[in-house]
Amino acid sequence: MNAQPTVLERAQRVLVEFFRLEAAGGIVLILAAVLAMLAANSPLAHAYEVFRDTPLGGGGWGKSLHWWINDGLMAVFFLLVSLEIKREVVSGQLSNRAQLALPVVCAVAGVAAPALFYTALNQGDGEAMRGWAIPTATDIAFALGVLALLGPRVPLGMKLLLSTIAVADDLIAILIIAFFYSQGLQWGALAGAAIVVLAMFVLNRRKVTRLAPYLLLGLVLWGLVLASGVHATLAGVVTGLMIPHYDRDNAIDDAVEHSPLETLEHALHPWVAYAILPLFAFANAGLALGGLRMDDLLTPLPAGILLGLVLGKPLGIVGAALLMRATGLAKFPEGMDLRAMLGLGLLCGIGFTMSLFIASLAFAGQPAHYAEGVLGVLGASVVAAVLGTAWLAWVLPRAPHA
Repeated sequence: MNAQPTVLERAQRVLVEFFRLEAAGGIVLILAAVLAMLAANSPLAHAYEVFRDTPLGGGGWGKSLHWWINDGLMAVFFLLVSLEIKREVVSGQLSNRAQLALPVVCAVAGVAAPALFYTALNQGDGEAMRGWAIPTATDIAFALGVLALLGPRVPLGMKLLLSTIAVADDLIAILIIAFFYSQGLQWGALAGAAIVVLAMFVLNRRKVTRLAPYLLLGLVLWGLVLASGVHATLAGVVTGLMIPHYDRDNAIDDAVEHSPLETLEHALHPWVAYAILPLFAFANAGLALGGLRMDDLLTPLPAGILLGLVLGKPLGIVGAALLMRATGLAKFPEGMDLRAMLGLGLLCGIGFTMSLFIASLAFAGQPAHYAEGVLGVLGASVVAAVLGTAWLAWVLPRAPHA
């Protein structure tokens, strides 16, 4: 009989599956963005706009398909992000202080530096300054999809550091959205939302492990948060934090019982990776290029995004990593040197999903600024992906031939 796999072997297998899923999802995400650009710049442009503006729902819920994707389906994406953050904090990479210091400090620096680049170029324009947070995000699916192109040459430590930085980055982005992109607060709806959150908390404390009550309350919470003026996707974040997770060893295996959090996370991953995020990319990345020139990318708003992601991200991340290593507070992961760290910093400049999402919040009702924001995000993500891939292909050791 075959020996049963150890906990370490099971965890390693799950980790491999996780990165495989993220990488494949990133490739699908790239294809969706390319299709959106082709559709918006072809004879299908009118059909593409009709698709985005298709009305769904009735009464007070009659909104465009574009709205339902950005405010409805993206709440599911944020639910998954929240589940991942909670799992990492309770039983994953973020639960170990020694492993936590480097990615968190890198993530904070990788948010601050791009914001400073953007601010330096746009500080005289009050409307443009609403987009200061656009270049602060990293798209983990896109970045891991690009990293997958390098195959086995990529050390596991680099994948772990990239994913942990991205998780911390997502947490910061969630806080930015909550504090800077909420408006016209309705305190009655907020009070109702607080009661729903309290009900979830009571369920959690009473060790209710069925998912249905949490998800039903999460749906109610989404409606109340939407009515409150806080962005509705944050309901997904709060719901995720309330889902119980009791497996502190994180011994995830199909042969054993999962925690409710793990069960929901596993169920949502393929839907988010292969449906929700590609649909979001298709609905938001379709920028009509007619009349645009290369000079347009050099105007302050898109240039601030481009410089923030392509230069600010690697400067912030690599600078923080060097400082942590010089002070003895952390060391580079196994298999990584300064050159590999620079390549990782470049890949973190792929903002895409979260950057596009923040642009839609920052410039709601301002189509010209939003188009500039999309131009900056797409240009920066392409440049960061090409530079990061080329640099890592040059500096990473080549895999030995079989």
